[in-house]
Amino acid sequence: MVRIFIVEDDEVIARSVAETLGKWGFEALIASDFSDILGAFHELAPQLVIMDISLPYYNGYYWCEKIRRESSAPIIFLSSRSDTADVVMAVNMGGDDYIYKPIDPELMIAKVQAVLRRAYDYEPSARSRFCGAEFDAGASSVLFEGKRYELTKNESRILGALLGKRGGIVGREELMLKLWDSDEFVDDNTLTVNINRLRKTLASAGLGDCVKTHKGQGYSIDA
Repeated sequence: MVRIFIVEDDEVIARSVAETLGKWGFEALIASDFSDILGAFHELAPQLVIMDISLPYYNGYYWCEKIRRESSAPIIFLSSRSDTADVVMAVNMGGDDYIYKPIDPELMIAKVQAVLRRAYDYEPSARSRFCGAEFDAGASSVLFEGKRYELTKNESRILGALLGKRGGIVGREELMLKLWDSDEFVDDNTLTVNINRLRKTLASAGLGDCVKTHKGQGYSIDA
């Protein structure tokens, strides 16, 4: 499991980042002593660091420089600053990427995976966690409490699309495009039938309440 060190003094943001990373199978560790980030880095030995620029004691640039003297572990900066000069400074100090606040969870995961691919022989897991279960995209199945529940091709595509937009709503048109490449000749009821089949399969595993309907908008899934 890839270990990621989160250096963010806003506890709400730090927990949110850690929760998102955890759902994608990463081990997220949050900094607590901002006076000795380098010491914590040595102790935790993370494969990647996500670091805010504005921190107590010393800023993120300072700690990035300290870490760079000893390690090539990737560092992604977090900041509410959108000035190009800050991005340039982050890169010049040894940063590998930059994420603006407020953080878009999907974009953050995409950047984390991209940085890990560049730095290591890393391939994202085909498994995603939701509602206490695990979706195995490669095997088109759901694992829950030691049992495996098989999904049809369309059920797997729908579940994958919903998990790809955790916390957000996936519109019906978007789902139809993912399932059939074009929604022009697809009866809207066909999607409803497939959604209901997915719900039935999940219900057989005790996960019947995970997929939510948002009237007039689409669907979402509980994390």
